[in-house]
Amino acid sequence: MGTTIEQNILIAADTVVICKKSKVLLIKRLNPPFEDHWAFPGGFVENDEDLAVAASRELNEETSVNVPFKNLIQFKTYGQPGRDPRGRTVSVVYYLETDYELDAQAADDAKEAYWFDLQKLPKLAFDHSQILNEILLELKITV
Repeated sequence: MGTTIEQNILIAADTVVICKKSKVLLIKRLNPPFEDHWAFPGGFVENDEDLAVAASRELNEETSVNVPFKNLIQFKTYGQPGRDPRGRTVSVVYYLETDYELDAQAADDAKEAYWFDLQKLPKLAFDHSQILNEILLELKITV
């Protein structure tokens, strides 16, 4: 006899874009939660969408940066209960290292898009500070 599984879990995809090991691309959120706070470009995965495609789409929608999904490197999945006040959200995080600051223009649900020096970061929304620290450690980037 089968077991009934009841879940109410949202899936998101975020992209961390790091330039020359000294800057990171962030967006200022237009909407709650964390309205007016800085975060990685990202958002919810569509029902029929591949995870990497969702990460690439969200990056483009929020920053106007167009990066083929095949260029994104999957880093880690974050699913700690309570990490998003909207409900249980699991986020698959991708990253991209660039040699120069890609031209970023805020769009969709981002108020601003800005390249921050890794040594002068604003307070980040959600658990994005933890995520960034783990990526920097993985990439052996010291701040």
